[in-house]
Amino acid sequence: MNHKKMSTDKREALKSKIFRISSNREFEDLAWEIFCFQSQKNRIYKHYIDLLGINPRGITSLEDIPCLPVSFFKTQKIVTSHDPVKMVFKSSSTDYGVPSSHYLTDINLYKTSFLKCFNLFYGEPGDYCIIALLPSYLERGDSSLVYMAGKLITDSRHPQSGFYLDDLNKLGSTLKKLESENQRILLLGVSFALIDLAEKQNLKLKNTIIMETGGMKGRRKEIIREELHSILKSGLGLEKIHSEYGMTELLSQAYSKSEGKFSSPPWMKIMIRDLYDPFTCIETGRSGGVNIIDLANIDSCAFLETADIGKNLPCGKFEILGRFDNSEIRGCNLLID
Repeated sequence: MNHKKMSTDKREALKSKIFRISSNREFEDLAWEIFCFQSQKNRIYKHYIDLLGINPRGITSLEDIPCLPVSFFKTQKIVTSHDPVKMVFKSSSTDYGVPSSHYLTDINLYKTSFLKCFNLFYGEPGDYCIIALLPSYLERGDSSLVYMAGKLITDSRHPQSGFYLDDLNKLGSTLKKLESENQRILLLGVSFALIDLAEKQNLKLKNTIIMETGGMKGRRKEIIREELHSILKSGLGLEKIHSEYGMTELLSQAYSKSEGKFSSPPWMKIMIRDLYDPFTCIETGRSGGVNIIDLANIDSCAFLETADIGKNLPCGKFEILGRFDNSEIRGCNLLID
């Protein structure tokens, strides 16, 4: 058997375990297996570990596994597969002008991840009329968020499910009609568009879940999540605002049903690193940089150092508190071929 065939078989065997995880022990065992695999088969990740002077065999805990800065996705092709690339997701480039690119060799892996995650936290898409208000994303054709929303809309099978670009009057009328019919609604929206909706439409929603995702994308002044939720609750007549946490570099999402406290699926784990020592994880309750293990990223890199600041909570959830300034400098400069 040749090495390429052995590598493919190993990857497929690991992949089959990802969405069957039911305990912390199973997560740790599979994370360790995927680390051993990616530290050998992912050229960029292996190079990064070598530059750090780390011997993968000397690592004994998840907290010690090196996390690849997400800024590498701006300059490198991060793949752990010899298979042809089927799709490339790109981030918005409002921050630094260079978008991140996530190369997918298996789009079904992403579909499985977000559908199982949605089902875990919200049930079947068919239980809702699903509406997406994502103008800054919809204007691009390579957004992972738009791809996810499109699949959820299709699976909802509701005639009023769909994307809305900037016709807030039509959206307001649709929401009022659906509310009058006691239809369960999930409205996924980018923050600035949801504020526009709250300010321009006279809505008092009872059967609608408002789920915010993303920032202002240069359309409005950035505000903290508490202020955003206060505006939306007041303007839309709701007691709670939900949130989605994801990024181009991940194939999994975390969800918050209130107060910005997020829960992640069993195949995703959040760890917090020291603000002044990126290779040291800190205890629950302290704020620091957000590291993520997303096992759905088996075909790219499952161990990522993000540009976000957050903290783990005693209840097992986590919060996102902000972002580092100039966050891409360390990653992009460390690996230049």
